[in-house]
This record gives sequence, structure tokens and C-alpha cells, in this order.
Amino acid sequence: MLRKTAWLVLLVLLLGGCSKGELLENFSGPVDPESTELVTVVIPSGTAVDGISEILFEQGLIQNRLVFKEMARETGYDTKLQAGEYALSPAMDLKTILEKIARGDVVTHTVKFTVPEGYELVRIIEKMVAAGFGTEAEIVEILRSGTFDYPFMDHIDRTFMLEGFLFPETYTFKEDATPYEVIDTMLAQFDRVFKADYYDRLGELDMDLNQIVTLASIIEREAKLDEERALIASVFHNRLGSGIKLESCATVQYVLGERKAELTYEDVAIESDYNTYKYPGLPPGPIASPGEKSLVAALYPADTDYFFFVVKDEVEGSHYFNATYREHLDDQNRD
Repeated sequence: MLRKTAWLVLLVLLLGGCSKGELLENFSGPVDPESTELVTVVIPSGTAVDGISEILFEQGLIQNRLVFKEMARETGYDTKLQAGEYALSPAMDLKTILEKIARGDVVTHTVKFTVPEGYELVRIIEKMVAAGFGTEAEIVEILRSGTFDYPFMDHIDRTFMLEGFLFPETYTFKEDATPYEVIDTMLAQFDRVFKADYYDRLGELDMDLNQIVTLASIIEREAKLDEERALIASVFHNRLGSGIKLESCATVQYVLGERKAELTYEDVAIESDYNTYKYPGLPPGPIASPGEKSLVAALYPADTDYFFFVVKDEVEGSHYFNATYREHLDDQNRD
């Protein structure tokens, strides 16, 4: 009955002297040009132009269903209209609404995803799984053998599944982002942050990318205060240059798989290439994802004669720095 009435109205208008073009123009404007409202419209899969016109009319987004269908046919959009969730407004004219639905300009639901500085790969994987970005098995497979188009990828050892190269940052992803897209975005951020000057600096230090990211990851885990990062870096650089073991608690915690507040003698004696209490030099690969400040500290350490540091204030996270073992012991034994 409604459809018949609508056709009668159009027929009367046409008989009254309105051309088809004038008719479409009269009914193709916005329902309410002053509206600031956004209406969420869901078009189910398989819905044809007739059904879409009904949905839009009921939501108060078009003036006339028949005019909508006629314009859809004239523009060729009638066979291109796509299902999905749309944000439309009564202030939109018919052409704008048709174009949005034909383009599939659907509402994109996004989520924030934060990787804190100093997060180990295992914790990043756990966060991805919890956020719905794939299963652990899917993520691990991509980390091991996924193809990524970044120059730095040619200079790192994939054995370590990109540990240290998933850049810590707060990201915005689509809710249905794939694990590959999430990992690729984090790698892209690392590629942006690690500037050309940093690569030049690698040559000056006679270090490769994997080594500097490994060192930066240790600095990230040891430092709490930004102003101390370059000082901590100087201690490790001085030790590396002198052939002295790094003796970083963070590397042992990485092997243990837990961040123990205090390590035992048994802990620091654990057998692992990552144990810098047991073996000199850097561990085989990064132990966490370092932020840019730690990368910069590793690349540009302070110029000091320090070989030791020990916690000064647990709450503040500050340290004493010393050139000699005797001074180090004195500070270690302070009340």
C-alpha cells in the first residue's frame, strides 16, 4: 500500500509538470541540512537496493525510497551497494549516502595496543593473544618466518624471532587486524625510529645492528631514570672494551623468565649464553624491546671511566656509579 501511494505521489508530480530530473533533485537533498547527528546503520549481507532504501527511510536518512532507488539505478550504484555498518547523517544528501555505501565506507572499530618499553617478546605475544590478534602459534610462526620488507631485516638473526625489534609504542589497530599486520606495524616503527645517522654510528662503534639493539635492551631493563641511561651505557661500553663481563642482572632475569628482585648465587651461575655473569661480551640477542632513548644511549654513551653501578634508591630508581671496585663496594654497603 505504501509503495503504491508513493508511486501515486510521484505520478501526480510528474503530471503536474515536474520533469524526472526536477523530481530527483527535489527529493535528493538532505532530510535535515542542519543536523549534527550521526546515525549508525547496519545493512545486512545480501540486502538489495529495495531493502536498503527501506532501512534508510526508516532511519530518517532519505526523503523518498523510490527516488533513492531511481538515483541508484541511474548512477549504476544499485549493483554496487555493500553490506556493513555505516555512520550516516540526515545532513547528507542522497548522492553522498549512495557513494559511501557503494564504496563500502563502513565504520572502522579500533583498539589501542600498547607495548611498554622493556617488554620481552614473550610478554608482547601474550598481549597480542589477549587483544585478539591471533593465537600464540600463529604469532610465533610469523615471527619465525614471516616476510617483511625493511632493509634492517637483512642484518638481523631471525633465530631470535625479532626479539628487540618490535618497537615499544602505543598503536591504534583495527579490531580485526591480523597478527601479521600488528607485527609489521611494530617493525615499521622501528624502521622509522632507527635513523640513517644511527646506522652511520654503528660503523664508528664497530658494532652491528643486532649488537647495538642487544645492548640497548639491557640498558632499557637496567635504567629507570632517563638521565642515567647514557651513564649505564658507558659502564657497559667500558666493560666491553676491557673484556670485563657485563654482569647484568637483567640478562639473568631473562634466562629465568621472571624479574626477581634479588638474584641468588645459584641464579647467576645458571648455564646460558645470555648469562653475562658467566660469559663475557654481549648475549646472543636482545632481551627486550628498547625504546629510542635506550637506543640513543647505546649509540652515544656518556664519556666516563665508570665500570660499576649499584642501586642508590629503590623507589626512585637511581644508582651510584664508580670507576673502581673498592668504591663500588663502599656504595654497595651503604645503609
